[in-house]
Amino acid sequence: MARAGKRKDKARSVRRGFGWLAGLGVVLVLAGLVGLVYTGVATLTSMLLFGWLLLIGGVVGLLHAIQARGTSFFWLGVVVAALNIAAGVVVIRLPHAAAAALTMFAALLFLSAGLFRLVGSIVVRGPQFGWTLLLGAFDLLLGILVLGHWPSSSQYVIGAFFSLALLFDGLGLVATGYGGRRVVGLVSGEGGPKPVQPE
Repeated sequence: MARAGKRKDKARSVRRGFGWLAGLGVVLVLAGLVGLVYTGVATLTSMLLFGWLLLIGGVVGLLHAIQARGTSFFWLGVVVAALNIAAGVVVIRLPHAAAAALTMFAALLFLSAGLFRLVGSIVVRGPQFGWTLLLGAFDLLLGILVLGHWPSSSQYVIGAFFSLALLFDGLGLVATGYGGRRVVGLVSGEGGPKPVQPE
């Protein structure tokens, strides 16, 4: 009886953990939807967040390098930390310029990936020929659209990508949390059909 009680308590605690995971997923989905509505604000927010992460990472890296002074890692750590701090300061002070640069980089990345996929699918003609060709054409079109409207596209592209990432991550967490709760309920006997007692 005591062992069964412990097992039920453990199952409830695991179910609660999956519930928190699903709750976090709902928050991310809502943040992603709000970001898709206000892409300009999402772009600015993501740039400032990126800048602060670079700055904090640079400070932490510098402290770590100072602790490792006297080793061969010291100067490399100092240089990398200084670059992170400088990049963080630039992104925080000029978020719109940083968004424009990242948008240009993303457009060039889409263009090169699209060309690579298109040429690769035509040359190789593997079993996934159609999907690879379609993905290549989509990447190429997306790169042309972003690059064609640059720099005005930098006001919404990064924010839209960031919001879509939040949305899909949130949906994944909701699915994982809901599915995990169901599995734990079935395994522990709380969520499944009650066994028929023999007369």
